[in-house]
Amino acid sequence: MKVSVIVPVYNTAEYLEKCLDSLVHQTLKELEIIVVNDGSTDGSQKIIEEFARKYPNIKAYEKPNGGLSDARNYGIERASGDFIGFVDSDDSVSEEMFEMLYEKAMEHGAEISICDLEKVNERGEVFRGMPQSPQLPERIELEKDFRIFGEMACFACNKLFRKELFEKHRFRKGIHFEDIELIPKLVLEAKFIAKINSPFYKYLERQDSITKTHTRKGLDMFLAIESVKEAFDESRYSEFEEEFERFFIFQGYYSFLAYVAFVRDKQLKKEMIVELDRQLEKYGISKLKIIRYKRFTANYLFSLPMNKQIYYALGLIHHKLIQLI
Repeated sequence: MKVSVIVPVYNTAEYLEKCLDSLVHQTLKELEIIVVNDGSTDGSQKIIEEFARKYPNIKAYEKPNGGLSDARNYGIERASGDFIGFVDSDDSVSEEMFEMLYEKAMEHGAEISICDLEKVNERGEVFRGMPQSPQLPERIELEKDFRIFGEMACFACNKLFRKELFEKHRFRKGIHFEDIELIPKLVLEAKFIAKINSPFYKYLERQDSITKTHTRKGLDMFLAIESVKEAFDESRYSEFEEEFERFFIFQGYYSFLAYVAFVRDKQLKKEMIVELDRQLEKYGISKLKIIRYKRFTANYLFSLPMNKQIYYALGLIHHKLIQLI
């Protein structure tokens, strides 16, 4: 097999058929689909069994619930492909996605290949594009150009990874932001990245995920960043300190505050904002660096809608943000 695609499933029967249908019709034929039912209690298993009977390249597994990281790791250990990809069971992909990612990886001798994403609603309508470093070339030699580290979205699902990258790495169990904890480490192991600026991955934004309460687990962001920093300092790219700072600003500041916005407990929200201030001091991230942060060559803060500009600007004077809670 050229590619193994791992699909963790937990109670997504409503979306699973569309997801699997997009995978069994991939133009890449040397592809196995590893479906891991992580203890679903809805009708997901029945759908998996129906697809497995019909399509021989589906390998179906059922295990007790252990969480997303555990299910992905379970799939990694059973993958036979030269490359590994991940698809969440409520999302879908374009039929050419894995053929294109594989061909680009082979063409450029890359350990990782990346495509763009686009957000869709529950009616399948695209409402937001999510480009990935469109200003960078198709072939990135990281020792010469490490900019992607400081601005990439750390999703597992829009990337293809050479299997050898997982020899020393797995998704960390029991942590929120497991992708942010692992994906940068895989980049640090790589020498070349191939990139396609086409939105092959369709990321479903479900209404229930938008409205659910965010919790103290959001503080796991800083556990993830600390783990990445340790790997960064030991890597061949440790001289690119500015790119680690950019990584922190995008994930530890902007992504973290985006999470905090949905925390309903006022006292917890205050504690999380205070912890953010402590982390900024720990890593030497000044307010000026945040204001000057550029993503895709444009100032990130001023590229956002006005309401978000105000919210993130208030984050730079944390006492003001706390007063508004």
